[in-house]
Amino acid sequence: MFSWLGTDDRRKKDPEVFQTVSEGLKKLYKTKLLPLEEHYKFHEFHSPALEDADFDNKPMVLLVGQYSTGKTSFIRYLLEQDFPGMRIGPEPTTDSFIAVMHGTTEGQIPGNALVVDPKKPFRKLNAFGNAFLNRFVCAQLPNPVLESISVIDTPGILSGEKQRISRGYDFAAVLEWFAERVDRIILLFDAHKLDISDEFSEVIKALKNHEDKIRVVLNKADQIETQQLMRVYGALMWSLGKIVNTPEVIRVYIGSFWSHPLLIPDNRKLFEAEEQDLFKDIQSLPQNAALRKLNDLIKRARLAKVHAYIISSMKKEMPSVFGKDNKKKELINSLGEIYTRIEREHQISPGDFPNLKRMQDQLQAHDLNKFQPLKMKLLDSVDDMLAHDIAQLMVLVRQEEAQRPNQVVKGGAFEGTMNGPFGHGYGEGAGEGIDEVEWVVARDKPMYDEIFYTLSPVNGKVTGANAKREMVKSKLPNTVLGKIWKLADIDKDGMLDDEEFALANHLIKVKLEGHELPGELPSHLVPPSMRKVPE
Repeated sequence: MFSWLGTDDRRKKDPEVFQTVSEGLKKLYKTKLLPLEEHYKFHEFHSPALEDADFDNKPMVLLVGQYSTGKTSFIRYLLEQDFPGMRIGPEPTTDSFIAVMHGTTEGQIPGNALVVDPKKPFRKLNAFGNAFLNRFVCAQLPNPVLESISVIDTPGILSGEKQRISRGYDFAAVLEWFAERVDRIILLFDAHKLDISDEFSEVIKALKNHEDKIRVVLNKADQIETQQLMRVYGALMWSLGKIVNTPEVIRVYIGSFWSHPLLIPDNRKLFEAEEQDLFKDIQSLPQNAALRKLNDLIKRARLAKVHAYIISSMKKEMPSVFGKDNKKKELINSLGEIYTRIEREHQISPGDFPNLKRMQDQLQAHDLNKFQPLKMKLLDSVDDMLAHDIAQLMVLVRQEEAQRPNQVVKGGAFEGTMNGPFGHGYGEGAGEGIDEVEWVVARDKPMYDEIFYTLSPVNGKVTGANAKREMVKSKLPNTVLGKIWKLADIDKDGMLDDEEFALANHLIKVKLEGHELPGELPSHLVPPSMRKVPE
């Protein structure tokens, strides 16, 4: 059991005791943040109230992209099996939001039934109405990948005003709702059609403030040659730079995420390395889930505080009897000045304020006289949560992580390249010769022996100083050469015999060819004379 006691009198009387981080987050939200949100109508302006399922659910991955970028194929590739309701084709096939989740039996749950299930984190989606709920479904199936994460497939984004209107619900608002609650957002692009439509541009802007969750995948990259791929990648980065306003470059993964033969296999190694990087990122989600929920709660608390200051400021300026309509228009038009005043008076960062234009549009539909004045007790409670409770909860997050074994996503495509000869890098670099009977270093040993005997060996060994003079000719930094020395000096006597010297040169060659050095010397690289004879 985890617990903490504060130092002030109130905490001595009422100590906080939590079994888990999830329980702690739920209690803090309900007792400290939710009262502030309800008092100032936060849920009508920004985001619906959080429920227990939002804190308990598995990490979720949201796939977003224009039609035929391979979103559904990507899920099929990860799971290595079909899921209920799956349709794949070059035309816009997925016209629904599909939550692919773990279940004991295969089946589908329609949207209207899904939003009344308290165990699922989708109850607040009922605010988007039947037009959306008729296009929302949960596909359940017993798949090992889904034991650790859930995946949200989305309709292909189209271009043109007609398509946007015909949806019947606010597509960007639904995606924004999901973006707040998911752990990873994957934007997929087709290497053949890189144009970013108006609706896609709107969607990416709706994901603002969630840039830390976004990863970009340039899919179907095996269908174009290396020279064209380089140009497509540059064009994608240029297009994203105009929409995603972040000072750092967004991470883009290049590959072909489906189980068909590569059409142009020239970049096979690149695709393998990129796939492994993306898989590691997805596999780490369960380990970081509690920290992500804690981070999202802090972001929400900061926005709720700013919202309270905005609402109470407008309430304070409103007349009690005459001229209400004119004053309302005046206040909404001067909202930017109110932002500046609040920022100065309360030392709040400009990045914590909601979008000005959107806030002005929302205020038009509200009666400003019904807003509440500033209630410091509610704000103090949230400040107390941010100053004390969150810091203590952070400690619990680390303790929970340390107590659990490494939580990673398993099964499906994540297992496909873990073991055996098709593991990433198998038979390459330090892994070269892993399956061979002969010692792989022996191939070049005659060449290394010629150098060895020019270094004045004594009793069959060269000193560290003499070996260093030869090894630095590789121009590798001392930190790398030091690691190579540790691996090659197997008997740790500070000198190298002819086999150890050959091994050192082999490892230098591995590094110069662009491969990573192993943490420990693999058994197949140990010189034959130093291998232990099995008893």
